[in-house]
Amino acid sequence: MTMEVLNYFTISFPATSRNESFARVVVAAFAAQLDPTLEELNEVKTAVSEAVTNAIIHGYREGRGEVVISCSLRQDNSLEVIVKDNGVGIPDLEQAREPLYTSRPDLERSGMGFTVMEEFMDSVAVETRPGAGTSVTMIKKITAWEQGGNGKN
Repeated sequence: MTMEVLNYFTISFPATSRNESFARVVVAAFAAQLDPTLEELNEVKTAVSEAVTNAIIHGYREGRGEVVISCSLRQDNSLEVIVKDNGVGIPDLEQAREPLYTSRPDLERSGMGFTVMEEFMDSVAVETRPGAGTSVTMIKKITAWEQGGNGKN
């Protein structure tokens, strides 16, 4: 069953670290339409940061490239965020998803990107092809406000 999309956007920007905070803010501003808690909003921002940073650091390995983010708000009060790059791809996705693994130890990376995304989002799916890039699809269900009052703690 396909969930009806209520609103959406797509943006692209150069794969440079200065754009990571821009991506966080844009997605957070868009997600605010679902009236998330501050905690939910921070979780979304952190997951987006990890996905965008992975695309920049690992996808392009300091070469030139572009990151594309597509977001949609769905009828079930969920946010879907897709972060794509057309970089080098991930040669071993299972290994890359292991906590503490990093393909860039020279940059003192923690290797927790996918772990953080999976902890803060309800689902994380990764499609990758070596030499053709990576797409990370993350979904976050936002707690709905109840009629007549705040349904949140």
